[in-house]
Amino acid sequence: MKYNFDEIVDRKGTSSMKYDYRKKLFGKSDVIPFWVADMDFKTPDFIIRALKTRLEHELIGYTRIPDGLKEVIIEWLLYYHQWEVHPEWITINPGVVPTLAFCVLAYTHPGDQIIVQPPIYFPFYYVIENNGRKIIHNPLHLNDGRYYMDFKDLRRKINSRTRMILLCNPHNPGGTVWKKEELIQLAEICEKHNILIVSDEIHSDLILYDHKHIPMASLDQNTANRTITCLSSSKTFNTAGLALSYTVISNPDLRSGLFNRLNDFHLSYGNTVGLVALDAAYRHGKTWLREMLQYLQGNIDWLDNYLKTELPVIKMIKPEGTYMVWLDFRELNIPQKELKHFLVHQAGIGMSDGILFGPEGEGFQRMNLACPRSLIIQGMTQLKKALKSEKKL
Repeated sequence: MKYNFDEIVDRKGTSSMKYDYRKKLFGKSDVIPFWVADMDFKTPDFIIRALKTRLEHELIGYTRIPDGLKEVIIEWLLYYHQWEVHPEWITINPGVVPTLAFCVLAYTHPGDQIIVQPPIYFPFYYVIENNGRKIIHNPLHLNDGRYYMDFKDLRRKINSRTRMILLCNPHNPGGTVWKKEELIQLAEICEKHNILIVSDEIHSDLILYDHKHIPMASLDQNTANRTITCLSSSKTFNTAGLALSYTVISNPDLRSGLFNRLNDFHLSYGNTVGLVALDAAYRHGKTWLREMLQYLQGNIDWLDNYLKTELPVIKMIKPEGTYMVWLDFRELNIPQKELKHFLVHQAGIGMSDGILFGPEGEGFQRMNLACPRSLIIQGMTQLKKALKSEKKL
């Protein structure tokens, strides 16, 4: 491999949310942090070089979208997802979660209903409720280690106030990469009931084990006309701190609606370093991404084997995409609050508490595996020791 993903990078003292926030979040600062979704791998060297080159020019003023950036995005989407988009479809945004909130504001009104499919990435709840809209829960079914959409439940819950669905594709925290036939069925329901689809596809480059990501808007023209696709290079290339994303919207009315709402807050042009990083990632990132995914699959395979052989009371929902795994602790019969306390204070590991993702997350924890394998080995060794001391093995 050209890149060394085994390297331990000391992130303490960098105002890192993942490391420097541990004391406040977990009550102690020495837990191994497997929680927030950024990587412990170095941000790729070609991105750092591009940033340094830009900063050698000692003036950072207002910045427009660089010439050629949209073409780089178009080439990336075509290469990885066989999705043909046009430059005018692309808008630059201040991050995927803020964009979800702006979509809620741009396309719905207070009191309107928006569908989510829990267990789901918890900011989905915030961007709906904090903006005066109502959440409609369409829970996913867990069957034989994979999540599936419940279309019967979805049809039953749609009414005249249902305006939008926030889709997570690939799914976070479950790691499901939605199949084409699943997306087609969802699209047909949304078309029948005139429901907009806001598709969070931030993890779309992080596809594992020969699965295939299908952009929702690539299904057909009718689906594209009602879909807002939210994307970013930040998860793929570990640049989340630069707060930059982009959307692809082929429908000009929907596109202008979002752009106008962003423009109300003067947030439609991105930021200098974020734009530079995005350009460098998509121009030079193919080798790094291929090697990182290979290493990540090694981490997942190691953990899967360890749990089956050493900690069989814990079940892993093996991801088809993303770098998180969804761990099922329900066989331990430990209440959720006690489970979190046990993991932090006895096992010394900090994960994302499953209940954050909705009631369907009770008994689960989300674990971030985008880190050197030695940290995973250390964390699981500590967990095994703690479970033995509690006679849970």
